[in-house]
Amino acid sequence: MYIKEKPSFNDFFNVTKNVYGDNSSYVSLFKDDLKRFLSLKNPLFNKYGRGTYFVAFKDNIPVGRISAHIHDKSNEVHNEKVGYFGYFESINDLDVAKALLNHAEEWLREKGINKIKGNFNLTAMQQIGVMTSGFENYHYTDQVYGSKHLPLMLEENGYSKIFPMSTFELELSGFDETQLLKEKVQSVLNNNDYEFVTLKKKKIKAQMDLVRHVLNDGFQDNPMFVSLTNEEFEFQAKDMMWIIDEKISSLVTYKGKPVGTVVCIPDLNDFLKSTKSQFSLGTIFKFIRHKFKRDKAVIIFYSVTKDFHGQGINPAMLYQVITVLKLRGYKKLGFTWIADVNKSSLRQMEKLGAKKLHGLHLYEKVLS
Repeated sequence: MYIKEKPSFNDFFNVTKNVYGDNSSYVSLFKDDLKRFLSLKNPLFNKYGRGTYFVAFKDNIPVGRISAHIHDKSNEVHNEKVGYFGYFESINDLDVAKALLNHAEEWLREKGINKIKGNFNLTAMQQIGVMTSGFENYHYTDQVYGSKHLPLMLEENGYSKIFPMSTFELELSGFDETQLLKEKVQSVLNNNDYEFVTLKKKKIKAQMDLVRHVLNDGFQDNPMFVSLTNEEFEFQAKDMMWIIDEKISSLVTYKGKPVGTVVCIPDLNDFLKSTKSQFSLGTIFKFIRHKFKRDKAVIIFYSVTKDFHGQGINPAMLYQVITVLKLRGYKKLGFTWIADVNKSSLRQMEKLGAKKLHGLHLYEKVLS
């Protein structure tokens, strides 16, 4: 067994085929997107931090992988010297996992980092965590999936489990969205000063910048959050025009000022599975077929600016989104993740009757 830093990207991509096989629930990011995230085109690598990745080989077959990166802006904001690992995948072999983790740790240690955390998968949509329960359940776009042995391997290598999170799924058929119409929600929906603007493909660039501002304002006090620059957000969201369903995401304005947003997209995992996450001559046909058959959606994030918290905007957005989803034939709605410290969002999931899909944790280790 041996480790290579930045070998052929194909080796990094092909690791999951050898770890999970064809019958697993695992679905990779689209190959070209993953390659872009790990390249110097990513503002995280060329402007706001540094990063690399490693692949483990046995008998010249790629059987494990890990990325390592430093977010300089995050360390400055939070007064830390933290580095991150991501995309950690390995066959069930402790030696492979140990070698990968050791290489990531050493790369960070050499750069003055004193703590490592992960998974952080390099996206503005905050795809984070290691799955610790719910392995048998379906996972949606931007929900992390991993093997049962990964958390055990991390613990064997001195990592501690922190920051618990959960993903959720809501069955839309039979759900009565009018239960959301409490007094505050009604006041928002009946107030002409509020406008619910759908995200349009022709206006996506300008609208997504407004979405970014609402996200940054609403999330600024969240643990580990760092405000996203326009460059970072556009890098992640620029392809959204190809997948967006214009009716199911919205930007809420009050007297013309953006105060809330919910970004909801059709779930793509069935489509990605059918294409093996790679472009081919049949990919466009498969995407068109998926577009007409899709019945699942996923909320990537929702946010309300701080000065409008507690006004009923968040449940009003959910009411609007769920109503439209049902009208458009969607049957299920996924939520990417909610941290255990976010008690209000967890209570909201409970009131909705949403089912917990997966348990997730971050894993951290002090680097001596």
